[in-house]
Amino acid sequence: MIVTLTLNPSLDRTLEVDRLRRGGVNRAAAVRIDPGGKGVNVTRALRAFGIESRAVLPYGGPDGQELVRMLAAADVPIAQVLVAGWTRSNVTVVEPGGRSTKINAPGDPLTETELAALAEMMLRACSPAGQGSEGVDLGSRPEASWVVLCGSLPPGVPDDFYATLTSLFTARGIRVAVDTSGAALAATVAAGPDLIKPNREELAAAVGAPLSSIGDVVTAAQRLRARGAGAVLASLGPDGAVLVDAEGVVRCTADPVEPCSTVGAGDALLAGFLAAGASGDRAVVEAVAWGRAAVGLPGSRMPGPDDIDQDSVRIVRDPDGVPEHAALSSLEG
Repeated sequence: MIVTLTLNPSLDRTLEVDRLRRGGVNRAAAVRIDPGGKGVNVTRALRAFGIESRAVLPYGGPDGQELVRMLAAADVPIAQVLVAGWTRSNVTVVEPGGRSTKINAPGDPLTETELAALAEMMLRACSPAGQGSEGVDLGSRPEASWVVLCGSLPPGVPDDFYATLTSLFTARGIRVAVDTSGAALAATVAAGPDLIKPNREELAAAVGAPLSSIGDVVTAAQRLRARGAGAVLASLGPDGAVLVDAEGVVRCTADPVEPCSTVGAGDALLAGFLAAGASGDRAVVEAVAWGRAAVGLPGSRMPGPDDIDQDSVRIVRDPDGVPEHAALSSLEG
């Protein structure tokens, strides 16, 4: 069982246009609405492959009700907490060739009471038979093997909220993966998560230095491991992915795919990595295959088994070690 938490879920609206005209009238050729939020996407991807997962999320307002309805209709197991604020809507405008312009709403604040309810819901979702925190035997084997803490923090949520949860679950023998950015990422790294999954921009911000080569990525990942992260899986868009952990460095690339939308590709990549055991060559290959498949799908649709092409993915072997001067593309991961 893999349990995900999305503090700032959304309805993702995708509009396809022939060309984005700034300041003018744009007419959409197609419109798509998908459930959104990083943890929600990870659970959706895992469920598409028959892997047990549950998504914990707050919801509120009409869009929140629609989000819950869509997830239930898609047979995605959720544990939801009703909150006073409204669930946000995000908009992505996609031009031919897959170029995407994203407009993400900040989301409404969560109160201390609502955050406590979400933490309690996470404990229930991770515990044997869904017990609450008072029923958890710390000596018993938990139902969940991984907790995945994903996405941006709504306004007003403390930067160390994910860090607090990381400490809570690692103390219970549950592995923790984190996909966030900024101050929340910095605080959580210090709490010792088993895995973090930054993209290129997030990784650069975390170490305060630009990344122009694979060597830069590896160095940055090693710095975050020194600060407390167990493993770093860096998603690099068209440059594939790099895993840096206690076993060393694994770099993986893939054949280009005709892009439809990059929304959710990093979430699919993380789901594939966890699904394949979260370590070693096979897990990185699966991660890149899932992420590549998501790029070829519309909106924030998650891939299924029929969308995956492992033959398009390869491990890069460098006889002299890490390719310090292998340049990254100008596109962000």
